[in-house]
Amino acid sequence: MATTLTARRTTTGAALALATALVLAGCADPSEGGTTEVAATPGGRTTIKINTSPDQKRVRTGKVASIAAEVPERIRDRGTLELVASSGSAAPLTFYATDNKTVIGVEPDIAHLVADVLGLKPRINTVSWENIFVGLDSGKYDAGLSNITVTEERKEKYDFATYREDNLGFEAKKGSGLKVTGPKDVAGRTVAVSSGTNQEKLLIEWSKENEKAGREPVDIKYYQNDSDTYLALQSGRIDLYLGPNPTAAYHAATSGKTEVVGTYSGAGATLQGLIAATTKKDSGLVKALADALDHVIANGTYAKVLQRWGLSGEAVTTSEINPPGLPKTNK
Repeated sequence: MATTLTARRTTTGAALALATALVLAGCADPSEGGTTEVAATPGGRTTIKINTSPDQKRVRTGKVASIAAEVPERIRDRGTLELVASSGSAAPLTFYATDNKTVIGVEPDIAHLVADVLGLKPRINTVSWENIFVGLDSGKYDAGLSNITVTEERKEKYDFATYREDNLGFEAKKGSGLKVTGPKDVAGRTVAVSSGTNQEKLLIEWSKENEKAGREPVDIKYYQNDSDTYLALQSGRIDLYLGPNPTAAYHAATSGKTEVVGTYSGAGATLQGLIAATTKKDSGLVKALADALDHVIANGTYAKVLQRWGLSGEAVTTSEINPPGLPKTNK
């Protein structure tokens, strides 16, 4: 069963978690379902084939009646689980298959597993990042599975059931010589980040810390989509891009033009960040989601999903309900 506010935390004693959860290498084109090498452990390397076709052959599991009974009656009667994810293409988290319409990735795969346990048909709706929360607030969507980090601020409005570790990655042009080990390394640098994300919050805090220390602030830039960001990175208009480490590592591997030059916990310097299924606070759904996640963790299907996307290093051993998250002030 799900754990509420447990003390299971991997504390990062250093300011930067250099032991990244995912290291990818290779230069395959993801649009062709190319082969990408995944190093799950230092020195260890396994080759996996990333399937980007519409025919996903997803890992599935069976309904568990006792957990399905925990779902609010209004959702059980409807028969569908209305899920929401970001429409921004972010392999290997959530992105489009080669038909440019089928939503694939580790997040949709986990969503399907959860819906299987609950005996519901998953309906994945893709919207802009900010509209994920608008839709949750209005009740249009039951839950968001879109690489959403647990933060103390978000916990005021939403309930969380965790399912992956959250690590951020600083991506630079290949051969830049940059290394990010703390705030001082981004002082005076031009760094792109997505608006409204926890990585933006962290970057703003680092910029303030630099100013207090007498260093230059960070020149923060925002772009409409990843393609614009990467064009700016290649042209030298920005020095770094801060985003989810899995997408940074995947892009570096498949493009061969960038590299991850530093990683950081999504919850700050002293707390391991966590990604969670997100519901409107007190919607009555969070326990069912957490218990469903615990079930697929226990039966091994969760591990199979992470493995097929090269994210085994971000696995959790239990789903936690509303654990400590990124502090309102990252100190």
